[in-house]
Amino acid sequence: MQELSVRHLLGIKDITPQDIQLIFETADNFKDVLNRPIKKVPSLRDITIANVFFENSTRTRLSFELAEKRLSADVINFSSSGSSVKKGETLLDTVNNILAMKVDMIVMRHSSPGAPHFLSKYIPANIVNAGDGTHEHPTQALLDSFSIRERLGEVAGKKVVIIGDILHSRVALSNIFALQKQGAEVMVCGPITLLPKYIKELGVKVETDVRKALAWCDVANVLRIQLERQQMKYFPSLREYTLYYGIDKKMLDSLNKEIVLMHPGPINRGVELSSDAADSHHSIILNQVENGVAIRMAVLYLLAQRG
Repeated sequence: MQELSVRHLLGIKDITPQDIQLIFETADNFKDVLNRPIKKVPSLRDITIANVFFENSTRTRLSFELAEKRLSADVINFSSSGSSVKKGETLLDTVNNILAMKVDMIVMRHSSPGAPHFLSKYIPANIVNAGDGTHEHPTQALLDSFSIRERLGEVAGKKVVIIGDILHSRVALSNIFALQKQGAEVMVCGPITLLPKYIKELGVKVETDVRKALAWCDVANVLRIQLERQQMKYFPSLREYTLYYGIDKKMLDSLNKEIVLMHPGPINRGVELSSDAADSHHSIILNQVENGVAIRMAVLYLLAQRG
């Protein structure tokens, strides 16, 4: 059996195109399982997984928990609110205490970039990065690419634009790495204040006009404005942002081609996407949610094989 080249999934930057292919092929099999009347397999029956979330999450956390339960793993959930972290316990102590309960794998979200990488040097369990600050969110990028492959047949050669708050987005960075490793062309689009200064060094096209970006692309992945990460004002008002960067169905229908519309969620309806765009035939947003469970099942299963 093929196996991953890594023991942990810390970021897309660390994995190979072959790893991505293996994850997708494994996810194809698990997607078949998810469409059966009995949606459970005993693949991880002897594995205990801890979901350790130091930052709020709804979709990612639920998606991982469902993936773990579909694989028959034992699951424990930890959230930092109401925990000893509030009493000053360090990250390493918190995780070592969880590991003392004989946990095999840790799915971790943390507000500090590099937190899962730091832990991977000190603990024996496999680690899956469920988002570290504004750095990476590898399983989101994998499910996004998997959803493109499902809709368009392949990712190679496709033109994908990522629109919105690139500066504060871990989804954008992971997507850029994942798409480039699979041979897609990548563009970022947003107000100049929300584009990182280093962005051109990543080998992506840069556009500040959303209509030009939509006319160029096959796929538009629209990001949420992350007001909770913004320490200062990057644009005059949400109304103004919507005026220049909001996408509605009328705009999509005016293109002389079909494009695929994506969003990692949660959507700020009426800000980056209108409801009629989010719910249109262009949108594969709910497919992304469904594919997220299959991709996370694949990642957990393949890492467990690495031990």
